[in-house]
Amino acid sequence: MDGRYGTTAVGIVLAAGAGTRFGMPKALARSDGGTPWLELACQALVDGGCADVVVVLGARADEAERLALADARPVVADEWESGLAASLRTGLASAQDTGADVAVVSLVDLPGLRADSVRRVLKPFDEPDAARHALARATYDGRPGHPVLLGREHWAALAGSVRGDSGAGQYLLAHGAVGIDCTDLGGGDDVDRR
Repeated sequence: MDGRYGTTAVGIVLAAGAGTRFGMPKALARSDGGTPWLELACQALVDGGCADVVVVLGARADEAERLALADARPVVADEWESGLAASLRTGLASAQDTGADVAVVSLVDLPGLRADSVRRVLKPFDEPDAARHALARATYDGRPGHPVLLGREHWAALAGSVRGDSGAGQYLLAHGAVGIDCTDLGGGDDVDRR
């Protein structure tokens, strides 16, 4: 996070999938104005307070890499075809060397996600020691969504618990993640079809 907070955050954008329902990898999608969704996702995390951003790629990674912010660090998930879990594990492994207290995870297919949502999820966790043990996620009309905040102390256990196409949801539920209402900010709906 930036100087307004004591906690340091790394953003992770999960963007590895082939986007079969969408008709192409969502990492290559663009807004109506032509801005790559990947750029929008990275910018929301940076503007929301993340000091670094890791972009996890897979399908057509060479093309997608050019669409992220220049300062973002692209990594390719080795087994991205196996599902979301491989992407999450890759992102958390890459975040290990950043020294961040928390990871803020988002998805490339949330082109409406705003930096305000990232800030709101980060704000309660501005003390580094507590932040490292925290788990939180944005909610929209009571439904869990993104961004998701993962304290560093959870990274290894979470990475070891996810399989196939399941993300962090079960782990967050089992470990009492705090829900932070972002309904008024919008941007919580993922886009699965063009």
